[in-house]
Amino acid sequence: MSSDWIETSLGKFIDFKNGRSSPERSDDASIPVYGSNGIIGYSEESNAPDNCLIIGRVGSYCGSVYHSYSQCWVTDNAILGLPKHEGESEFWYFLLLKLDLNNYRSGSGQPLLNQATLNSISIRIPELSEDRASIGKRLMMFDNKIELNRQINQTLEQIAQAVFKSWFVDFEPVKAKIEAKQNGQDPERAAMRAISGKTDEQLDALSLVQRQQLTATAALFTDELEGSELGEIPKGWNIKEVQDLAKTIKGKSYKSSELVESNTALVTLKSFNRGGGYRLDGLKEYTGKYKPEQEVFAGDLIIAYTDVTQAADVIGKPAMVISDSHYEHLVISLDVAVVRPEVDAHKYFLYGVAKTAVFQQHTRSYTTGTTVLHLGKSAVPEYKFAKPSEDLLETYSCIVKSMFDLINERVEENNNLESLRDTVLPKLISGELEVKDVA
Repeated sequence: MSSDWIETSLGKFIDFKNGRSSPERSDDASIPVYGSNGIIGYSEESNAPDNCLIIGRVGSYCGSVYHSYSQCWVTDNAILGLPKHEGESEFWYFLLLKLDLNNYRSGSGQPLLNQATLNSISIRIPELSEDRASIGKRLMMFDNKIELNRQINQTLEQIAQAVFKSWFVDFEPVKAKIEAKQNGQDPERAAMRAISGKTDEQLDALSLVQRQQLTATAALFTDELEGSELGEIPKGWNIKEVQDLAKTIKGKSYKSSELVESNTALVTLKSFNRGGGYRLDGLKEYTGKYKPEQEVFAGDLIIAYTDVTQAADVIGKPAMVISDSHYEHLVISLDVAVVRPEVDAHKYFLYGVAKTAVFQQHTRSYTTGTTVLHLGKSAVPEYKFAKPSEDLLETYSCIVKSMFDLINERVEENNNLESLRDTVLPKLISGELEVKDVA
C-alpha cells in the first residue's frame, strides 16, 4: 500500500440522498429499481447514475447495502450513495458492508437510517484514491466469480428442465418421428434433430462416437402416441404414481431449544427459493434426535410441504439438496419431505416431474390453510404421470446428473470464495493486509 491511512467520516467521501417514490415498472424494462431489499423490479426511468451505492433506509432491511454498475432507480425506502471520487464505488460498497449499518439505525417500531447518521460515521481509510480503488476491485473479483458461478448454475438448471420438457412433456422426439413417417422421411434422423437441436449438416459434422450416442438415444423413443387417462402419451409408456417409484418421507418436528450450535443442520422451509430450487442459507443448526431416513444428502429430492408466503410461492416446490461442508449431517424439518426413489437415477426424472406446471396445479388442489398453507400427505405420493422405459430414464439421468454434479461443484466453490472473501475483506479494509498479498 503506497499511501498512509487517515481517520475521517463517510460524509466527506460519499454524497447521500434519499430515493424517490417507485416509478412505473414493467417486465419489458431493463433499468433496475432498488428498494431496501435489493432489486424489486425494472423500469424505463432512472434517478441514479452507474457505479452508485444503495442503502436500505427503513424496515427490516434497514442498513442493507447494494452496488449497481448500471443506472438505476432508488426508491424512497432506500438512500442513494454517490462516491465523490471516480473508480472507488467498489471500495465503499465493501466498507459499508463491513460497517454493518443496521447497528446505526434509530427507532424501535420502525427501524430508520438517515443521512445525518451516515455522514457522521467515523472511518479509517487509505489516503490515496488509487489505493482505495485497488482494494475495491480486488474484493469485487470474488463477488464477480461468485455471480458468474450462479449464472452458470442457473443456465445448467434451465437446460436440464428444457430437456425434460422436450422429452417427457411435449414428446418432441416422438412427434418428430411421427411427422417424418407421414412425410416419407427417416424417423430416426428426425428424432436425432429433435433431441440435439441440430440440422442435418450439423449432425453429419459430429464425431462417430457422438453420432452413435445420439442414434442410440433416438432409438429409445417410440413413433406412436396412444390415449390414456392423462391424454395422449407415447406408446408403451405406463401411467404410474410417485409412490410406485419412491417413498415420500416427512421431516422431523423440533423444539426451539434444539436449535443451538451443532455440526448437524435442519433443511427447512427457508431452504427453498420462491418458485423452487435450493438455498444454502436456509439451514438451522440442530441438536435433537432424528430417524436415519430423515437425513438427506447432496442430490436428494425434497419438496416443501408448508408455506407462509401469500402467493403460495413455495408449497409443493421441489429442490435438489446441495452439500454443505460446514455440517456433517443434514436433516429435513417437518415442513419438508424427501422423495427417495428405489432406483437412484429416478430422482432426476421425478425432480423434472415436480417442476412441471401440471404437478404444481395438482399440489395446489391438495393445499389447505389460510395464513399457513399445508400440503396434504398424499399429494406427492398419489401424483400420476407417464413413465417412459427404464433405458430412456437411465439415459436422461446420465445427462442431467452431470449437470447437477457441476452445479454442486460450483456451489462448493462459491462457499470457499465467500469464506475467503469474508476473511480477506476486513484485513484489506483495515490495512492489515495489502492488495499485493491477495492472489
